[in-house]
Amino acid sequence: MTTVYLVRHGETDWNAEKRMQGQTDIPLNSKGIGQAEACGASLLASDYDVVISSGLQRARKTAEIINSYLQLPFEVMDDFAERFFGDGEGLTMEERSKLYPDFNYPNQEELDVFAKRIMTGLEKVQEKHAGKRVLLVAHGQVIYRILKIISRDQIDLGKQKIENTSISTIAWENGDWVLKDWNRVEHLKQVKKA
Repeated sequence: MTTVYLVRHGETDWNAEKRMQGQTDIPLNSKGIGQAEACGASLLASDYDVVISSGLQRARKTAEIINSYLQLPFEVMDDFAERFFGDGEGLTMEERSKLYPDFNYPNQEELDVFAKRIMTGLEKVQEKHAGKRVLLVAHGQVIYRILKIISRDQIDLGKQKIENTSISTIAWENGDWVLKDWNRVEHLKQVKKA
């Protein structure tokens, strides 16, 4: 059984400002670094076989910090880059609501294209790391879409967001992905609110 532990990257200034990041390559802020440290310190290397990260720096740095505790093989897969939100990137929620009240941003990556990209990435992980325990550091919309697809729309977080450095677990069982848990944040209790 292949198990994938989906970890959202640590906080960035744009997260704190509620700006849409998408594929704009924003670094972690000090709180995000602390979240990644707390996540890494809470994990045991014996529970995982490999760390995989999106190539965007906020995810890659989170994965590198976590892996400084685990010391496992490390891979970067661009399949798990955040969705490209086109003209919506860099805008606050208020700005997006005024400019694009239907949240349909010009030039954004189509949802079906995005979903296919990340699910193809999961297929690659399953093929390359069959039977392994994979820690995959990615992005809020990547994780949300994976959970939504795997649960066959049974999971709808609504207004609840995928928290920075939260952990969600999926497993490949009997030829299909199964959702085990989502948005676990117990390791963040030690991170002070910034």
